[in-house]
Amino acid sequence: MTPAPRPKNRTFADVLAVRLRRRDLLRGAAAGLATAACAPVIGNGPRGERVGDGFIPVASSRSDDLVVPAGYRAQVLLRWGDPLFPGAPDFDPRAQSAERQQQQFGYDNDFIGYLPLPRGSRSSSRGLLGVNHENARSALMWPGWDGKTVTAEMVAVEIAAHGFTVVEVRRRGREWTVVRESPYNRRITGATPTRLSGPAAGHPLLRTAGDPTGRTVLGTLNNCAGGVTPWGTFLTGEENIWLYFAGKVEELADPAVRALHQRYALGRPRYRWAAHQPRFDLRREPNEPNRFGWVVEIDPYDPRSTPVKHTALGRMAHEGATVILSRDGRPVVYMGDDARFEYLYKFVADRAYDPGDRAGALRLLESGTLYAARFEDDGTGRWLPLVFGREPLGPAQGFHSQAEVLVNTRGAADLVGATRMDRPEDVEPNPVTGKVYAVMTGNERRTAREVNRANPRAGVKFGHIIEILEEGGDHAATSFRWEMFILAGDPANPAHGADYQKRTDVHPFAMPDNIAFDDLGRMWVATDGVDETLGPNDGVWVVDTEGPARGRARQFLSGPVGAEICGPAFTPDYRTFFVAIQHPGLGERSTFERPDSRFPDYREDMPPRPSVLAIYRVDGAVA
Repeated sequence: MTPAPRPKNRTFADVLAVRLRRRDLLRGAAAGLATAACAPVIGNGPRGERVGDGFIPVASSRSDDLVVPAGYRAQVLLRWGDPLFPGAPDFDPRAQSAERQQQQFGYDNDFIGYLPLPRGSRSSSRGLLGVNHENARSALMWPGWDGKTVTAEMVAVEIAAHGFTVVEVRRRGREWTVVRESPYNRRITGATPTRLSGPAAGHPLLRTAGDPTGRTVLGTLNNCAGGVTPWGTFLTGEENIWLYFAGKVEELADPAVRALHQRYALGRPRYRWAAHQPRFDLRREPNEPNRFGWVVEIDPYDPRSTPVKHTALGRMAHEGATVILSRDGRPVVYMGDDARFEYLYKFVADRAYDPGDRAGALRLLESGTLYAARFEDDGTGRWLPLVFGREPLGPAQGFHSQAEVLVNTRGAADLVGATRMDRPEDVEPNPVTGKVYAVMTGNERRTAREVNRANPRAGVKFGHIIEILEEGGDHAATSFRWEMFILAGDPANPAHGADYQKRTDVHPFAMPDNIAFDDLGRMWVATDGVDETLGPNDGVWVVDTEGPARGRARQFLSGPVGAEICGPAFTPDYRTFFVAIQHPGLGERSTFERPDSRFPDYREDMPPRPSVLAIYRVDGAVA
């Protein structure tokens, strides 16, 4: 496989400029008629008026606190290092070992999924949480960290802190507890054997000295957002796999492998694992990176099952994998490639889901068609199939099989002419309306030369959210219509170019990341990197998607200093809202001894600990 040079596909900013101009002409002054009154931004004090949808918005914050509306409680349910099994050791940050970490909750939790117990029920008081562990922040994990010294045991601990946790939780009254003795509890780490499925399984590009068959990978890494399937499994996306592999890509002997790794930005690792584990050294195992960057399926109801990496869903910096059924019952998976100028994707399975055949359902994601999105100026769009043998994906462009198309998904999307986006992250269908919302966190690297004259968002760092309506309302359709839902930032600041459906009565946010929907179809937006002028602490905002309040954004939560807010999820009765607090205390000079935050323990002998919160109304009502 010889990846072709990346073409200069038209950016989403080019399309956006034309689209916004046409939308404004159509709406004109009528847009102002949709504006409804909204309470001022307030904290937990007595000021302000009740908004009417169940909570009083909180204020943006700079304090090292977790702030939720009056009448709500935020319970810390899980923290890094919490024991998950009977007899597992308590967390001691100065005596951590790989053996201990394998029995404890991992680091930097991101995606959260909830599945009821027993399987097939709608229980909101007993269930399984699936939680991603994206990173290991060495400076905050290790006493005396100097940025250089790394031991074999430190590497083993950090690998064990990655991956995924399945844990049983129960609600008694309003409070939630972790059931340590549950047979479902499980840690999947960066060293857990994981099976490869689909067209790329066994391909030479996935073979290594440790796995000459190319079918079994040790572990899953950089697990960011994910999804929950109708048949009761968790999907977890492997995102920034370039962080782990050391070695100079330009020195690799095979030019095709060099080009592939360059397209996936390898060669600038954050971790120093290769010093102790050769599989992370590109010179010794040049194919090992190809075994990461996939969507992994985990069956939480069978703790003995092997996680599966589904190559049919493509290889990229996966930010989420959200499943919905098409009109004829086939699973459709929406995905974003979270990097600047990358693409939006969806996968349509070949076969329909049969609720009576769970064994068959566990194989549904092994075959189907992967598509990349192209947005047109007139508000239409197309899903472009990434299929070997369809022009231009053939030998003349360096592809010799569907396996090679999937290993180099980015290169295939380049060639078919998909639209380059501003860091596509979460992509979620609204269960009430069926519309699909794609979140772009932002792209400050876009230059004025890459946008047309009408584009107000050159150098944008605030992000935006796109609303997509599939043709005929069918998620398996190959065409769609789209509309700009939100251009994030402060609409009161003309320099931001923000737009919340022309509303001004909003609590502005920036850099949206993960989203979830409640039973009213409202969008709950978690952010990653709120602009200094709007925060600076990240949080959660609730946004109306339909009706006279469409576009209204109200802040629900403000997180601690240095934290990204992730993984918004609800119980089936919408009375508990789960959210992840990732890397609290993270800062340029933050260390184990002197962190910018000590959330959630706020003890001098404890570093900051990534955590999962259960948030609920004290009166027991829905969120």
